[in-house]
Amino acid sequence: MSVYEAIRTRRDVRAEFTGEPIDDSTLWRILAAAHCAPSVGNSQPWDFVVVREAVTLRKFAAHVAGRRLDFARSLPPERARAFAPIKIEGVQESGTGIVVVHDDSRGGPQVLGRATVPETGLYSTILAVQNLWLAATAERIGVGWVSFYDEPFLADLIELPTGVRPVAWLCIGPVTEFRTVPDLERFGWRDRRPLSAAVHRERYTGSTGE
Repeated sequence: MSVYEAIRTRRDVRAEFTGEPIDDSTLWRILAAAHCAPSVGNSQPWDFVVVREAVTLRKFAAHVAGRRLDFARSLPPERARAFAPIKIEGVQESGTGIVVVHDDSRGGPQVLGRATVPETGLYSTILAVQNLWLAATAERIGVGWVSFYDEPFLADLIELPTGVRPVAWLCIGPVTEFRTVPDLERFGWRDRRPLSAAVHRERYTGSTGE
């Protein structure tokens, strides 16, 4: 699969996991791709916590379900109807979670390239997530990014030390298919903006919508 095909095929997977665990050799190749991501000052501020214990998956899935309910209750009726059929996680169905965590102190007090834009450390960890996702897609392995959680809960669940924060819980595993249309478009939550609305020449010319 070419990198362009992987980019086009990549989906945020929720309901399509087969339930079969990802094998260790494939998982290791995907993590190796994530670890090849570029990072500011070569600081490599990421770590990957692989979670497979059923009790941990159940605890996290229950927490996510509670946060989903809170969000649903906050929506106006029209948006609540659009949100209702959207599945937001596959924590137990995937059988494997990868928690990508970020250590802002990695690389020491003087990280080359981070002096004026300190966020580049976090950006580096996000690049590792993108590498992981594209490599998984090339392997025909699904990934779903779960973001309905309280950060302290997840940090405590996987026993993160002070100063290390979770950036992403990624559900990962074999899938039945990659959907042609992303779920948020399919269920009418939001359509994709055309490229022409996102490209500006020389100066930012204003937004054409939400």
